[in-house]
Amino acid sequence: MFWKPYTAKCWVKHWRQQRRQLVTTWTPLATAFNSPPFKRLNLTRNEVGLFGMGELRSYEGFYLMRENASDFAETLIKEAISPERKRNIVQIFDELSDTLCKVADLSEFIRIAHPNAKYMQAAEDACINISSTVEHLNTHKELYSALSRVVQAGDVVPTTEIDHHVAKLFLFDFEQSGIHLKEEERQKVVRLNDYILQLGQKFMHGASQPTAFPRGKVPESIRNYFPSEGDTILVSGLYTSSTNPQAREAAYRVFLYPSVKQEELLSDMIKCRHVLARTCGFETYAHRALKASTVEKPEMVEEFIDVLTTELKPRADKDFRTMENMKRRECGNSDVTVAVWDTPYFTSLMKRIALNASADEFLPYFSLGGCMEGLNNLLRSLYGISLQNTLMEPGEAWHSDIYKLSVVHEKEGLLGYIYCDFFERENKPNQDCHFTIRGGKLMPDGSYQLPIVVVMLNLSQPRWTGPTLLTPSRVDNLFHEMGHAMHSMLARTEYQHVTGTRCSTDFAEVPSVLMEYFASDPRVLRTFARHFQTHKPMSENMLQRLCNSKNLFSASETQLQVFYSALDQAYHGDPKNQGSNTTETLRKVQEKHYGLPYVEETAWQLRFSHLVGYGAKYYSYLISKSIASQIWQTYFEKNPFNREAGEKYRREVLAHGGGVPSRNLVANFLNCQLTAESLAKGLIHEIDDNDKKIEDLIKV
Repeated sequence: MFWKPYTAKCWVKHWRQQRRQLVTTWTPLATAFNSPPFKRLNLTRNEVGLFGMGELRSYEGFYLMRENASDFAETLIKEAISPERKRNIVQIFDELSDTLCKVADLSEFIRIAHPNAKYMQAAEDACINISSTVEHLNTHKELYSALSRVVQAGDVVPTTEIDHHVAKLFLFDFEQSGIHLKEEERQKVVRLNDYILQLGQKFMHGASQPTAFPRGKVPESIRNYFPSEGDTILVSGLYTSSTNPQAREAAYRVFLYPSVKQEELLSDMIKCRHVLARTCGFETYAHRALKASTVEKPEMVEEFIDVLTTELKPRADKDFRTMENMKRRECGNSDVTVAVWDTPYFTSLMKRIALNASADEFLPYFSLGGCMEGLNNLLRSLYGISLQNTLMEPGEAWHSDIYKLSVVHEKEGLLGYIYCDFFERENKPNQDCHFTIRGGKLMPDGSYQLPIVVVMLNLSQPRWTGPTLLTPSRVDNLFHEMGHAMHSMLARTEYQHVTGTRCSTDFAEVPSVLMEYFASDPRVLRTFARHFQTHKPMSENMLQRLCNSKNLFSASETQLQVFYSALDQAYHGDPKNQGSNTTETLRKVQEKHYGLPYVEETAWQLRFSHLVGYGAKYYSYLISKSIASQIWQTYFEKNPFNREAGEKYRREVLAHGGGVPSRNLVANFLNCQLTAESLAKGLIHEIDDNDKKIEDLIKV
């Protein structure tokens, strides 16, 4: 008999000894993240409550928290409108914002992340209640008048430039609901906002639904590629990874087939947004959306897009010619041309060629613990901070697989906490994101309210056979989300309303995108990319190929983002420049800004869910990418561990959050004027520089 008890015990003993030998070479932080989270045995049952908040020892605590917040909000409102006010009005408004955000942000996270239905429901009720309180504030004319007088004529107490900036931000937030308008127009704004919200929710739902198509109209040779129900096939995506070009084309044409209902929803949403903007005194919805942004006006976005379009055309055409040659070789047909449904497939194929390996072959070199160790080393080099795995008290976390990190500065001490919700589980949202639970702010006694954030990923659970292993793209995502977390941790703003990521949309992604540059630098990866079992470092050739593969076809990929951004601006700009329907607008924009033609009887925009959450702001990715690129090139490209550059970046960028207009902040840090041309040229320079490196490695 092979499986004897003695044999099993010896094997387990040998495995444990071997595992102990392996993990002892990791740092404590890496060891912690390469093992399942330690669950503290609770013998006393004295739980501290979620995030250490005593009220949340049970789900009923949400009801107490929301009532306390609403009651305290009324006290602060009375103080703000009192003729005997002693405090700076911005301090009162920020305390009001902080009071409501502490409940709203926490509730919003627990509503989607907690596995217990009672907690989820209580958190959702709290969200609704706080939203009602905010709606009450948005219609409080005395409160608005008090703030408006301060913005126009100054406060009764001494103020600073930051006070004035934050006061204007609060005032703009107020005016989003039309409180400054006549009552009839204000009610119109309220109705429009509510209707736009409903339209957006319906559009988002429809954008993710599969398309049903008659089975008989799909070529017999590819019918089996798609699931079917009776005489119809269901297409729920673009099948970009399929090796069959016919299947890719069919998926594209079927999945993006025009939907009358989606067209009505999108068209109505765009029209209502324009009416809303005009009612509030703006030329277009884009003008409303871009107020207080880095670029400030849609005219600058349009100029930025036009410069990129001109510069990218020959570079993207070169990418498409390369893809076309690949397709001809693969099909054995010299007459085929590359189409829009081919670009994701050949981009992925080219990356595999560049890697000279599958993505899975990189997995053993990127254990979760190793990646966290790499992050820790980088952050210590740049800012003098360390990530310390911290034991949680009973009841502090919403699930047993959460890690808690204390962010500690070598001189300043504790800066804040990051809760790491890294592993997939049933009903957890399938998205990588960063949540602010509590924003940082200066307290009246001179102390600092420490920020608390959650970083959410969807990694596989660690197994008894070894730690969680990350693909290269997952490594990028980890660094990206930790970039957001560091923005929250390193901000030291006077007001929580502008702390960390609470800044303009086209600047909020800069710190996270910048972290992707570090994750793509061989010098950084070399510090932690080693085999989780043997600890052998990744070979130099493998390392270089991995880093360069991330930049393949960057011209055509950037051109695609330019097209998306231009389309978003067209929809939210002057209606006179739009087509008879959203598809006609898309056709015009695609002809001008993208190198591949529009496909008849398709409506890609009806699947473009970002139009809901990023209306008129989709350009933000490109602007953030450009700014991050220039920061990298100016300060970190020569030495990614430069402490002097890291301190300067923290002091002049991260520390301010949204407390300084982002346009001024970036211009001062880069020591240049922010123009459409300078922002575009930064991206073009990076594309050209990357192409030179890639040509040395890949011959197509």
